[in-house]
Amino acid sequence: MKLNIQKIKTKNITEIYITAVPSLPLTGSTQNQELFCGIAEALRQNDAYILQERIFITEQTRETAASIRAKIYDELDDGVSPTWLVSEGADGSVMGIQVHAIAGCGAPDVLKFNQMLCGRVARIPDMAYLTLSNIQQPAVSGHANQAMAMLESAESILNDVGINFEAVPRTWMWLKDILNWYDVFNQVRNTFFEDRGIIVKNGNHKMPASTGIGIHTGNGSLCAMELIAVTGQKSVIEYLDTGGNQKSAFDYGSAFSRGCKTRTPGGYTVYVSGTASIAADGRTLHVGDAQAQIEATMDNVLAVLKEYNYSDRDIVHAIAYCKTPEVKKIFINSQSNLGWPIIPVIAEVCRDDLLFEIEATAAKNADI
Repeated sequence: MKLNIQKIKTKNITEIYITAVPSLPLTGSTQNQELFCGIAEALRQNDAYILQERIFITEQTRETAASIRAKIYDELDDGVSPTWLVSEGADGSVMGIQVHAIAGCGAPDVLKFNQMLCGRVARIPDMAYLTLSNIQQPAVSGHANQAMAMLESAESILNDVGINFEAVPRTWMWLKDILNWYDVFNQVRNTFFEDRGIIVKNGNHKMPASTGIGIHTGNGSLCAMELIAVTGQKSVIEYLDTGGNQKSAFDYGSAFSRGCKTRTPGGYTVYVSGTASIAADGRTLHVGDAQAQIEATMDNVLAVLKEYNYSDRDIVHAIAYCKTPEVKKIFINSQSNLGWPIIPVIAEVCRDDLLFEIEATAAKNADI
């Protein structure tokens, strides 16, 4: 396997970003054991606790992978399920795992919603950092109703700890069959954000950075989400609505910022939204040309980082969403020397003519 570990830290607190991907053609169970063993060893060596975890799997993999994870993690498992995300790959194989962990402030508090453990709160002086995972309402019928119920559930959990969506710098929206209902989802999210004052008439929006991508959790849910929230004296969020090579995504109906920057327990973190080969005027660039879309997308990500005086050297987590196995091969072959801690997966992008999308998280030490 390839195990990448990135750290940012203050004097007392360390944030740890782990990326694990398979590198050898091993059998599914052996490969999965190595991935989880590598992560568990890194957590134990650093006396670290999981804040957020997502695992990219095949449809056939989840049950056996969950069993392997539970056995290897043992006391590291606090009962909050990782977000299991179904993609195309070799049967029995985990395609990649991202873990964000923390050390130096004790175990995070565990959050519960409808009797399910669903998130964590890490507390340091003058700040709290909250994560939610697997927020979904599959029993609600209809795409729009289920999406609204999902957002309202996340809001309810935030409200229970005394915060609201204005404290959220980053969301992930996992949408099954995205091309069939992305416009509907955008309408629901817009309505929700308008009602909460996240979208405002004067244009000073407080929209989180976000990924909305065609991948699902494998349990029949139409949509699921994750988020990060920050609160306290050190938790100011800087929104980049328009920036880099692109104008506001809200101009064409999508309620997210190009990027957000905020203080996190170990430093200052920039969240770059899911980014694709889209021109400043909203047009898809390089239709039908995967290589050109990949290059344009990466340029757009780097342009957002530059707005915050960050570079690709500061990237601690990244995901490359490839529309087809062929696009994934082109990405891997053309970017073999990239060096980013990145997981390439197959997923539908939000437009039929978009072949590729990247999201990134970049972080620097707080120097205090």
